[in-house]
This record gives sequence, C-alpha cells and structure tokens, in this order.
Amino acid sequence: MWDPTKGIVLGPITLHFYSLMFIFAFGFGYVLMNRIFKIDNVNQKYLEPLFTWTLVGTILGARLGHVIFYQPELFKEDFWSVFLPISTKNGLKFTGFSGLASHGATIALIFTTLYYSFKIIKKNPLWVYDRLGIVVALGGAFVRLGNFFNSEIIGKPVDPNSPFALLFPQQSSEYGVTVPRYPSQLFEAFGYICLFVLLWILYRKTNKKYQQGWLFGLFFIILWAIRFFVEFLKEPQGDEFIQFGGLNTGQVLSIPFMIAGVVIMIISKKFRITQAENEKPE
Repeated sequence: MWDPTKGIVLGPITLHFYSLMFIFAFGFGYVLMNRIFKIDNVNQKYLEPLFTWTLVGTILGARLGHVIFYQPELFKEDFWSVFLPISTKNGLKFTGFSGLASHGATIALIFTTLYYSFKIIKKNPLWVYDRLGIVVALGGAFVRLGNFFNSEIIGKPVDPNSPFALLFPQQSSEYGVTVPRYPSQLFEAFGYICLFVLLWILYRKTNKKYQQGWLFGLFFIILWAIRFFVEFLKEPQGDEFIQFGGLNTGQVLSIPFMIAGVVIMIISKKFRITQAENEKPE
C-alpha cells in the first residue's frame, strides 16, 4: 500500500513532495549543466539564461499542453487557472499547478531553446539540444517520482498477486474504487534514469557530442518510446481527445517525436564539428 504523507511540515508551511521533486529536477539540472559547460569550456555567463528559459518553457509549456490536450474546457470554465496556480471556481484558492503535460513542455522548450541558441549563446541549436536532453532525462525521472508521491498518473488495475501491485488510497476519485494498480510512474521514472545514464556515458566516453544533433535525436527516440510503451499500463489522463488505432492521446502524440528523433539522427551527419570548434571561445 502506498499511502505517504503529503510533504515535509515546516511549521505553518508544508513542502509538498511533488514541489520538492521539481526543485530537485531543476537543482540537479543546474548542477549538471554547469558541469557540462565546464567540460565544453563554455563561459559560465551563459548558464543563468539557459536555466531561466528552460524553467519558463517547462512550466508554461507543460501547463498549456495539459489544458490543450486534456482539459480544454478550462479556457472557458476557469481561465486564470490555466496560467496561474489558482482556481477561481467556487471562490479564489491556491491550488498549485496540477496538470502538466510533457508533450507541451517539449514543444515549448524547442522554441525557448531556439531563442537562447540564436540570440544568447550563438551556437547551433542542436548543440544545445544535445546537452539539454541529458538534463531533461534526469529531470523527467524526478517529475514522475513527484507523480508517484501524489498518487496521480496511476496505472491500470492489476492482479493482486502481481509483484507490481500497489494500492493508492490517496488516488483521485476519478479513478473509482481503490484497487491494486501498476506503479506506472515508477516504470517511467526508471526508464528515464536509464536514458540519462546512457546519454551521459555517450557524451563523456565517445565523440558523439561533436556530431551535433545525434545525442538529441537518440534522446527523442528513447524518451518517447518509454512514454509510448508505459502508456499501455496507465489510466487515461482526463478525456482522450486524440485516439487512433487503439492508441491513446499520449501515444499518438509521442509518435511524431520519435519520427523526428530518427530524422535528426540522420541529418546530424551534416553538423559534425571538431573538438576545437566545440570549445571555440566567444
């Protein structure tokens, strides 16, 4: 049975584990990217704006993605809750951002990173994406752990005798009666950790970081493949507005990203650079 406390009580304030996981995601991401910039001999002044644009793109994109793909009715019923961590239905109250979609975050990050690449660091966007993918893979694992603490994005019912069977007594009423379910959040988190380890080894031990786009393409393929297959074990997240061939919204949205990853890996051959070019001073 998974029935944890909601967070760490600090006097009148409770630090929710979901929020703590987001802090870990961005905190470790900052430290990791700082390490990457040192390895690549990049001026540290470019780290702060990357962190800022990544934070904005992730939160805003993830929130808009969830509302557009899963709860579009919020634009009419509770407009301000789309952009702010509040609800105006039945009185004003603080809710935090409940409802974030990784597809939306990815789309937003693509655009914010393009701006950062061309206007700030002035490097090929694929160079930035290669390194950002390593950080995002680790961050994604923390986010799914946050979902696990929140008993959300839970799995489908499973045989009680299964070694993976868990009860989520804190689950939302939308899932109905509490029955043994797959801990799909942990499956996805484990997949992302494995992806992070693979990308880090390839970045540190091979010359693939000089083939701009190769690591990013691999990141896209594996990340969305993990999401695609874990979706078979998940309960739907809200109404399924996109369905095709028995696949749910999350799976249909993952397919274009996997295809894009293949294309990016193929064209990355055109963007090879030398170690000297990689470490070229500003």
